[in-house]
Order: sequence, then structure tokens, then C-alpha cells
Amino acid sequence: MVAFKLAYRNLIGAGLRTWLNVSVLSFAFVLIIFYNGMIDGWNRQGRNDTQEWEVANGQYWHPDYDKLDVYSIKDANQELGEQVDELVKAGQLLPVLIQQATIYPQGRMQSILLKGVPTDQIILKLPTDSLQGDKNSLQAIIGRRMAKTAQLKVNDRVLLRWRDKNGTFDAREITITSIFYCDVPGADNGQIYIDYEKMQDMMGFNNRATLLVTANEEPEVLAGWDFKNLDFLLAELDQMIESKKGGGIVLQGVLLLIALLAIFDTQVLSIFRRQKEIGTYVALGLTRNQVVGIFTIEGGMHSVLAALLGAVYGIPFFLWLDTVGLSFGGLDVGITMAEVIYPYYSLGLILSTTLLVVLAATVVSYLPARKIARMNPTEALKGKIQ
Repeated sequence: MVAFKLAYRNLIGAGLRTWLNVSVLSFAFVLIIFYNGMIDGWNRQGRNDTQEWEVANGQYWHPDYDKLDVYSIKDANQELGEQVDELVKAGQLLPVLIQQATIYPQGRMQSILLKGVPTDQIILKLPTDSLQGDKNSLQAIIGRRMAKTAQLKVNDRVLLRWRDKNGTFDAREITITSIFYCDVPGADNGQIYIDYEKMQDMMGFNNRATLLVTANEEPEVLAGWDFKNLDFLLAELDQMIESKKGGGIVLQGVLLLIALLAIFDTQVLSIFRRQKEIGTYVALGLTRNQVVGIFTIEGGMHSVLAALLGAVYGIPFFLWLDTVGLSFGGLDVGITMAEVIYPYYSLGLILSTTLLVVLAATVVSYLPARKIARMNPTEALKGKIQ
């Protein structure tokens, strides 16, 4: 307790020098929490959006289906079977039939993925109820990215060409009944959604699907289908988040290093100028290790004051940011990213950041303080370094 009191008195007595170090360290402290909070918020929003719009709680794929291999799509479908049919009727599975097709907007040719989805589904946020209109016409819904790329609007008509199960080309005009706003490129880019039953007729299929989206949190085994869990389906997003965290560590490390270097220089200067004080402590009966402890605590307390100062302006800033979010203006980076990202500050993030700053400041303070253990008390009282 005596060491803490002496350290606190010395810090306050140092005046402006102390508060300059504390200010820089508090800025590094707040920046680390801010950056990681934004990354964690992006991760949570991205995962939630992808689940709501595309993958739910997982997908069952046809064994030959590979979304990155366009040549696997044509034949990667199979009959649902009795077990799957029961789960579909119970609302636990959503069958999706995927085929390649071509549209001709304004005389241009554009390859797309044509997806057949039941109009009464409630597992995904796709507005498939917009497909429940005129049964004599072929209606379709698209995302905003697809609408922008193809230059299509609601009620526009466009020619669609496809190949049926026998490889025969066929064509029909489709009407865009809805354009949905979606932050998930995988559910938007280059994709057109139509009624599942109509697509079965167009392709000459009978109750077949390419993949099944499940709403069950504990999916069961389905014969003939390969289950893909969320770790697999969200791997691309997770890798992007990890790369962003890795890049952020460099910036955070540089700023923290600058603050710690200032503390290190302050401690070196302090030990050089306060040799008589050090000698007095030893003469009064304190051991060398106790004196080292006083100077180490004194340097480490910079981090405590930095945390308190950071809380003064950091908490209001974080609360405000949690309300308004950080807008990226609809930036399209090819991966799930909301237009406005709301940070997520977990207790673990705050505690780990605090522990990191306190530990780093304490270690940096201890390094120059070790010199005290080698000082001769008599020479120190005279203000001479041994």
C-alpha cells in the first residue's frame, strides 16, 4: 500500500509529463477497443444476415454440387424422397433447385443462376410471397445488386433462356415483381428467384432439388445428402474477419508501442534524476527490490490512469456509436457487409484489452527499474550512478 501511495504521489507530482503519457496510452486503449468492437460487430451482423437470407442453420447439398464449379450445377439435383418430403411439409426444410440460365436485358446477354424456391417458405427472408401472383405468367424476384447489374426495375420484362433436363433450349419472358434489399452478395449477385413448382415444370423435373436449407438447430442425417454446417458455409466471411483483425493488430501495435516508449523514456529519465530519492529509500530500510517495485508500480499506474481517462471520453463515444453505427455508404466488397455496422463490445474484449495495456505498461516500467537493484546506496545519495 505504501508503494502505491508513493507511486501515485510521484505521478501526480510529475504534472504535465504524466498526463501526456496517460493521454497517448488512453488513446491507444480506446482505439483497440473501438477497432475490435467494430470488427466483432461486423462479424455478428454478417453471420446473422447470411443465416437469415441464405443458409439458415445449415444446408444439405447434393453430393456432386459445388457452388464454385458451374459445370457441377446442371446434374447436381435429386428427388427429395419420403423423409425429406415430410420435413418440407413440416416447415423444417426448404428445397432449392438451381440451374444455369441466360437473360437478355436491353438486348444484352447475361448469365445467371436460376433458383426455384417455394413461394410459401418462411425459413429465409427472401420475399417469395411476391411470386404468388398471376399463375399464367412467370414472375421473378431479384436483389438490388442484380437489378443494378442488369438494369432492371420492378414490372420490367426480360427474356429468359434455359436448358431442360434433356439439354433442349427453351425461352420465356419473366416479369420482375420485386427487388429486395439484401446485404448478402451470395443471395443476390447474378441470381433470379422463381416459383419452385414452375421451375420443376420448366426443367422437366419432378420434386427434385439441388440443396435443402434447414431451420433445425440440430439437423438430422438425411440419406443421399451432404450436410454443410455453419462453420463451412460461413468460412469465407470468417477468413475475411480474421484478415481484418490481423491488419488491425499492426496499427494498434504501433500506437501502443509509441505510448509504451514514452513511458519507458519517462522511467529512464526519472531514475536518472531521482538517484538521491532512491538512495534515501534504501537508507530508510527499504530493500532494493522494494524500491524497484515502487518505480515499477509508478510506471504501471500510467495504464490505470489511462483506463480511467479513456473511460471518461470513450464510454460516451461508444454509446453514441452503438446508437448511430458506422456507415459505409453501401460499399460493396463482395462479402456480407451491412451498410451501417453497429459495434459489439463484449466484456471479454474490454477485460482483455485492459489486461494487455496494464501488463505491457508494467513490463516496460520494470525494465529500466532493474538498474536500481545495482545502485550503490551511498553513491545514490550523492547523486552518482554506479
